[in-house]
Amino acid sequence: MSRFVLVPRFADPIPFEYVDRPVPTPGAGEVLVRVRAAGLNPIDWKLASIPGIAEHFGVTAPTGFGGDAAGVVEAVGEGVDGLAVGDRVFGNARGAALADHLVAPASSLHRTPDGLDDVRAAGVETVAKTAAAAIATIGVREGDVVLIGGAAGGVGVIATQLAVAAGATVIGTASEGNHAFLRDLGAIPVAYGDGLVDRVRALAPTGVDAATDLAGTETVLAAIELGVAPERISTIAAGPTPPAGARATGSVDAKAGASERIAAAIADGAFVLPIEATFPFEALVDAVALLRAGHVRGKVVVTIGD
Repeated sequence: MSRFVLVPRFADPIPFEYVDRPVPTPGAGEVLVRVRAAGLNPIDWKLASIPGIAEHFGVTAPTGFGGDAAGVVEAVGEGVDGLAVGDRVFGNARGAALADHLVAPASSLHRTPDGLDDVRAAGVETVAKTAAAAIATIGVREGDVVLIGGAAGGVGVIATQLAVAAGATVIGTASEGNHAFLRDLGAIPVAYGDGLVDRVRALAPTGVDAATDLAGTETVLAAIELGVAPERISTIAAGPTPPAGARATGSVDAKAGASERIAAAIADGAFVLPIEATFPFEALVDAVALLRAGHVRGKVVVTIGD
């Protein structure tokens, strides 16, 4: 038998149930993964607790919980090429990650590079693709001054490093406790909240060229006031029609290979992906509570199995 986290209905608090089920069998083009760790994202708890968001994404109850995961291939279905039993993998399987085993299309999984442990690998997929899309959408290039809202969160950490690697000067909003961390990434930290525009002007007297808001709309509105062209402002959390003509984007817009490239950079030490906390499978409620409280640096990960 295999443990599985079930969400029987969409509600807040989320009515998690732990159930036992037979180990699933992969079909054609699919892979069975023994899950070792699952990385949590804000969309996970929103899908499970806000019926309108679930409906928007086409998710119906009952369903599983979580998407990002890392583990070991235990079986492959007919026609699978490129993955074999025993391979370490990471990727996304929406509504299936919080389980001892998951079945996913082989095309949604990637080999975990040597040097990247399962805990960090479990946190890569969604933040890597989302950050890559957010930065590509605004065309960050060498010499740009880029304002990043939510720079110390999971997506923000990767977006900051991508922009710095592109040769941009990055100004990142974060709580005071994350300012030293952002400096270590090569960014200039700035406090969010009232007075943001004035603080950014003081840090960038020649102006801001592009911006991405990874937390809401505060950075979008600040960028507009700072004179950034709307086509050079991206957002991942302001809905399908962001204010002032900014460009909505997300993981689905990432170019092929984004998560593999970023995973490799983390594995070889060129990038970092901090893990705020890990929780055992049985403490999922606590893990979700920490994520929902905000101010997480990097990722919250649930460990599963050995």
